[in-house]
Amino acid sequence: MNQLIHAVAFAADKHRKQRRKDADASPYINHPIALAHVLANEGGVEDERVLIAAILHDTIEDTDTSRDELVRRFGAEIGRIVDEVTDDKSLSKAERKRLQVEHAAHISHGAKLVKLADKTCNLRDILAAPPSGWSDERKREYFDWAKRVVDELRGTHRELEAVFDEVYRKGIPSGHVVA
Repeated sequence: MNQLIHAVAFAADKHRKQRRKDADASPYINHPIALAHVLANEGGVEDERVLIAAILHDTIEDTDTSRDELVRRFGAEIGRIVDEVTDDKSLSKAERKRLQVEHAAHISHGAKLVKLADKTCNLRDILAAPPSGWSDERKREYFDWAKRVVDELRGTHRELEAVFDEVYRKGIPSGHVVA
């Protein structure tokens, strides 16, 4: 429990100046906390390393945190899981999205759990408070892409996959055909 609280404090500090893209510019830290909530309370995940990795999942990608810093503070396994779900920001957005789909089936079980929770939370956020300026078409494109990622994770955790599917169905208009 102490490591989990340490991770929340660490992530809160690292993300302290960041905001989500919704109209209210919600504090960014709400997102990693939501992932841990989904994993623990909707998926019944009790592995503290996975919960910590969920809290830290965007620190390498979106802050000045390095993998080495995470390994020093939280251990090699947590550093590895976070690294596995981290996009290479030097690549184009389209390439990062393509690689997420391509790599999803090949990441560790812990990383797959974090990825499932991340995609679920992102869809919920888009439904509840979409990024400013996103058209319905852009929202549908994101939903469809997230589903392609999650489809590569199938067989990881039945309950979390069902939670994702339920959220996905809420965001797809009737008659929409998924590619």
